[in-house]
Amino acid sequence: MAAGKAGRAELILGLAAGMAALGFAFRGRRPGFWVRMALGTGGLGLLALARRRPVVSPPGPADIASGLASAALLYAVFQAGDRLSRRLLPQGEAEIRAIYRLREESPRPLIAALLATVIAPAEELFWRGFVVDTLARQHSPATAALLGAAFYAGAHVVTGNLTLIGAAGVAGLFWGGQYLIQRRLEPLIISHVVWDLWVFLIAPTPAGREE
Repeated sequence: MAAGKAGRAELILGLAAGMAALGFAFRGRRPGFWVRMALGTGGLGLLALARRRPVVSPPGPADIASGLASAALLYAVFQAGDRLSRRLLPQGEAEIRAIYRLREESPRPLIAALLATVIAPAEELFWRGFVVDTLARQHSPATAALLGAAFYAGAHVVTGNLTLIGAAGVAGLFWGGQYLIQRRLEPLIISHVVWDLWVFLIAPTPAGREE
């Protein structure tokens, strides 16, 4: 009982830290966005390592294949989601363009480096390696995946971007489900890094190509 309460308290504090990190990144001045994002998510990754100590080892061929395949699948989902959000949400196209305008806040090689080395790995360490893993100790895998996605989306409320909140929920459910099936962070980190670089910098969704 005491251990369960301690776990819930730790989770609540972690979620508060997650929301604070996103608020720190998105609510500050735009020119420093990517540095703040790296600092905030990097702090979350360190928190996960300190509290849950998720094991991350060098990825094997199966991890690489799984990570690349899941990144490709999620990219296809977001291609469809881009079109759907622009049709169903009056502000959908404007919100997607607002996200892509963040590419102009720093040199793209710097953005790519921060996404690949800090932001994407740290997000997986925290949101899946800490949050979803903690939820899975208290709930069924399906419930843990749904709650993890809801918390991940909820943390993005601070952005004020409804489309980004929805996108976070979809990605959170996808990666949370993958983590609970595989119980390994290595393929998720690969997936998140590849997906971030591909959808944001290399081959944006249709609305992003217009920016």
